[in-house]
Amino acid sequence: PAEPTMVLRLKFLNDTERLARVRPSDTVGALKRAYFPGQEQQVRLIYQGQLLRDDTQSLAALHLAHNSVLHCHISPHSSAPAPAGPRASADPAHAALDVGSLVLPLFVLMLAVLWYFQLQYRHVFTATATTFLAGLTLLFSFVAFTMYRR
Repeated sequence: PAEPTMVLRLKFLNDTERLARVRPSDTVGALKRAYFPGQEQQVRLIYQGQLLRDDTQSLAALHLAHNSVLHCHISPHSSAPAPAGPRASADPAHAALDVGSLVLPLFVLMLAVLWYFQLQYRHVFTATATTFLAGLTLLFSFVAFTMYRR
């Protein structure tokens, strides 16, 4: 007998939906090939908050039921394995100017310079400015510690 088909709802980020008629024995990769030809490497499917990474896994193994919702994200670039090295990028312009990685060192440098001036030119700094500098240093230390504790 023919295997029964079921309908899955493919929901995109812009809240549009597309219906996919599949069989429970179909794999995640087969679903991507059938409904996103040529974009298989760019499509990410998410079911119940879990990214479906294994393209060889069957839909039945994921316990997908008729009318289940699969969230779809199509990235503009291929999701090929990331190159080695910290934040290596295929685009040399972005690799050369990674401003995000400079924010922390620049802020630390700015605080260090301010503390140097506070110690060398104590008469210029009011009690309020010194208190503010100490509070800013404590706040930054707390935020940096909680962000990079992972």
